[in-house]
Amino acid sequence: MNAQARAVRLGPRSVAALALVSAVGVVAFGWPFLTPPTSRLSAHAQDAPWLFAGLLVLLVAVVAAAISESGLGPKAVAMLGVLAATGAALRPIGAGTAGIEPMFFLMVLSGRVLGPGFGFVLGSVTMFASALLTGGVGPWLPFQMLAMGWFAMGAGLLPGPDRLRGRAELALLAAYGFLAAFAYGTVMNLAGWPFMSALASNVAFDPHAAVATNLARFLAYCLATSLGWDLGRAVVTVVLTLTLGPAVLRALRRATRRAAFETPVTFDAPRT
Repeated sequence: MNAQARAVRLGPRSVAALALVSAVGVVAFGWPFLTPPTSRLSAHAQDAPWLFAGLLVLLVAVVAAAISESGLGPKAVAMLGVLAATGAALRPIGAGTAGIEPMFFLMVLSGRVLGPGFGFVLGSVTMFASALLTGGVGPWLPFQMLAMGWFAMGAGLLPGPDRLRGRAELALLAAYGFLAAFAYGTVMNLAGWPFMSALASNVAFDPHAAVATNLARFLAYCLATSLGWDLGRAVVTVVLTLTLGPAVLRALRRATRRAAFETPVTFDAPRT
């Protein structure tokens, strides 16, 4: 009987690093709703996204290093490189076409098979590689790396990784991909929304307004700018998960079993 595919395990330091960067990420994305109008941060509304972008670069690097040290051996790093390159190559396929982003379904399936830690690193590295490939490097990139890391990590946290198989698992992954595609678009809207004051006053962030007012503005901004794109991304993710998911899951699990990530690489002593 074949051994089960095992996700890459995380040590306590890696879990702590993930928790830290996620907490800072929540503040980096949600600060317009977390700070009162009288705070000093609101007074620097145009500077805050840049400051958070610089901080997130450092924190994502720390998390990747911590996870690599505790859970990613040479075989897992090779798998990470292959999947990140594949995801980066898939992203430009839908460039300029609303919602056609096939890389998302690969992130969901990879995070499911290889676990939340591997998923976070994969999502971040894939987004970084695809930005270099497409020329999409800017202050938004750290936010994209963190959001995609969360997206893939969430798939690794879904229930029943060792028991749930077949149609039930595909339905779970498709439902997660559908909802997470909207969540990804929403949090990325938060990253760019504070910059919009000079362009769209009716839906822009107002640092002097109450939280309820800014929330209404943000919802109007999402409906006006990204709802159609997010819906397309969600539908494409569901369709690819249901059609290609069984074959991709089998391939990932077969590769994980053969790689035996938790088995240390050893070399035989030379014979005398």
